[in-house]
Amino acid sequence: MAVPKAMQDKYDEIAAVLEPYCEEYLNEEYRVLCLHILEKLCRKRPSPLTSGRANTWAAGIVYAAGSANFIFDRKQDVHMTAEELAAPFGLSKSTASAKGRLITDMLKISYTSPEWVLPSKLESNPFVWMVTINGIPLDARALPLPMQLLCVKKHIIPYAPGLREQEQKKKAAKAAAAGKSDPDKDGQ
Repeated sequence: MAVPKAMQDKYDEIAAVLEPYCEEYLNEEYRVLCLHILEKLCRKRPSPLTSGRANTWAAGIVYAAGSANFIFDRKQDVHMTAEELAAPFGLSKSTASAKGRLITDMLKISYTSPEWVLPSKLESNPFVWMVTINGIPLDARALPLPMQLLCVKKHIIPYAPGLREQEQKKKAAKAAAAGKSDPDKDGQ
């Protein structure tokens, strides 16, 4: 996704705050997600980034990304308190939270949307896979492959887990067949 030329300087200014923060306190997945959020904010018309300080926007972006990925839950690999998140930006938790809420509302960031979930958390996030068929909530991973493919086509789920399962079964069958037909492995 390209950043509009008019917003490139603002993007660079905020990215210069975000990237070292992510490197020191978070990880590469968060860095990529935070920059994605920054790009989206740059592309909004009019962009809200035209006013405000870079560190406040950066803190809000991290807060929004973290909230969608349960960063405040101690059970997560990457976790911290709101105070710990905001302090390196020189902000209070309430300032970071308020900017994070603004960003979350503006971009409709949610833990139910694959766009905002860290790739490493996608498989284990049940909310990403919930679909409603005839008023009944179902886990899309348990649906037949044709229905999974339809959900992917309609951008309801990120990919069809059934395809991955099919590929794994094919690879296993090939490996088993190769093992049986390999004279060196059969001792012949």
